[in-house]
Amino acid sequence: MITINNEPTAYTPIFLGTTQHSLRLSLKILIMVGMKLNDEIIETYNVTVSAIELGYLPSIGSEIAIDEITGSELSGFKAKLTAPDAQIQNTASTDLKKLVDLKNVGRYQLMKRKKIMTQDLNAPKLTNDNLILIRQLLGVTQQELANAMGINEKTIRRIESKEQGITDTFVDKLLVAYPEFAESIEVQFDWVSLTFPDLTSKQVIADVLRIQENLFLERPTSQNFYTREMAFAGEKNIYIQDFAPVKNPETQAVDQKFGTTLYLTGKGTRLFEKALLEQNMNWRDFFEKARLYRGHLTRLDIAINDKWGLLNMNDLVKAVQEKRFWSKSKSYAVHGNVDDGWTVDFGKSPFVIRAYDKHKEQANKGYDTDVKTRVELELHQDKAEYVLDEWLSHDKKLVDITFDILYTYLWFTNEPIDAQKLKSDKVREVIEQTVEPMPAWSLLTALGNRMKFVRQPKQQSVERIEKWVLQSVVPSLAVLKKTGHWHEIIEAINTVELSAEQQKLVMATTKNAITQASKQLNINFEKPTKKYNEDDEQGKGHDNV
Repeated sequence: MITINNEPTAYTPIFLGTTQHSLRLSLKILIMVGMKLNDEIIETYNVTVSAIELGYLPSIGSEIAIDEITGSELSGFKAKLTAPDAQIQNTASTDLKKLVDLKNVGRYQLMKRKKIMTQDLNAPKLTNDNLILIRQLLGVTQQELANAMGINEKTIRRIESKEQGITDTFVDKLLVAYPEFAESIEVQFDWVSLTFPDLTSKQVIADVLRIQENLFLERPTSQNFYTREMAFAGEKNIYIQDFAPVKNPETQAVDQKFGTTLYLTGKGTRLFEKALLEQNMNWRDFFEKARLYRGHLTRLDIAINDKWGLLNMNDLVKAVQEKRFWSKSKSYAVHGNVDDGWTVDFGKSPFVIRAYDKHKEQANKGYDTDVKTRVELELHQDKAEYVLDEWLSHDKKLVDITFDILYTYLWFTNEPIDAQKLKSDKVREVIEQTVEPMPAWSLLTALGNRMKFVRQPKQQSVERIEKWVLQSVVPSLAVLKKTGHWHEIIEAINTVELSAEQQKLVMATTKNAITQASKQLNINFEKPTKKYNEDDEQGKGHDNV
């Protein structure tokens, strides 16, 4: 029994995970709660609760002690909890800390003391230009910065004019005066899509996700040529699409076609992190397991969270409008406004770089966040697999991969870029050498190095060709057939010349089909041998007597 906006219901509240598990001073977190009735989740709510009042994080799918929910979609929902048992140890803070650590697959600190260097926390070398930017962000003069640090103004002036370098001692004093600069920029996954050619949706739930199947709602779909969808709590946060079993009308046998795609959206990745925590796994473990099941990334979004306002979206939008940027992709788009927040997209699928006002976006939904600006890399297919290969196979830090991509594919400057420079053969090098960079972007991408997406070509297979034809070619073929052009298509198929690789693939497939058929029919295709006959042997013996 739970009351929702003063209306008593017969629902049982079920814990489905945390959708925002960043620690704050208030220890307020956002969780997803399902309303269960007769073993079915009827609806869900994203509610803000106090971690202290909650006491501990329940397991996914278990009952949660909520008495009342109030609020709306616009203003957000809040929950009133049953007082926890005093004998139960309060572990919520510890669990949330583990979730935050699990979420942050990479961390980038703009400055850190030399004595506390750790392998999992990257920091660039502070430059003279970066010091100017930092002072601008603080809104202080050279004298005010020197006073706060307890040093001579002349030192600040000499560093900014490049007459003097920056020492570790200087960085230490700067962090003592302004400890907020020790705040790290976090890197996390914000969308994951994986295709499994040999599994069904229920197998993905049981073996890959390892979440209770009864928490998923099964329903029909027509997306991506699939016919069935399994949605976690009935919502498209965690969902799997595949082919529903079909009964053969002649044999009455149930045929199951394999092949499925798993989707973890932005909210879905946060929800799934609780499942990973319960399984004592992290994201790296999950991707390694997915590859054991022949999982292939179709989309991977990597988010860079700027918590202390290094990037100002108004400045970025102004830079775009004034042509003070360079992007490897000529495509870009600006959306939004000053009040509701800006979003800027660079590029199109299979690779998009996106920057937006995360704080304003969440405020418009009735939520709070400590992230001010977010930069996202949206990677599809081979580009997503490239990142995973570099991380898993080449043991490269994900934060390094992320900032290498950002540094290589997008650059902002302090002045407009001449059109003639954009036509040069080595445009990026020319711009870096001749145009002053935007300090904020330069500081954000200071970890980055030049890179290039390179992946080994995939070996062709009949299955891959069939999948591509079904997804990309069949709709066009249907149009040609219905408009009287089918004869030309058949003629083209019959007369086309195959490449040597394609001919080899046909021969291998044909040979494999014959081998499989011979096994099923028990036919011996080898050279026949004479069957032994006892009478013949006896006859031979008599002739020799």
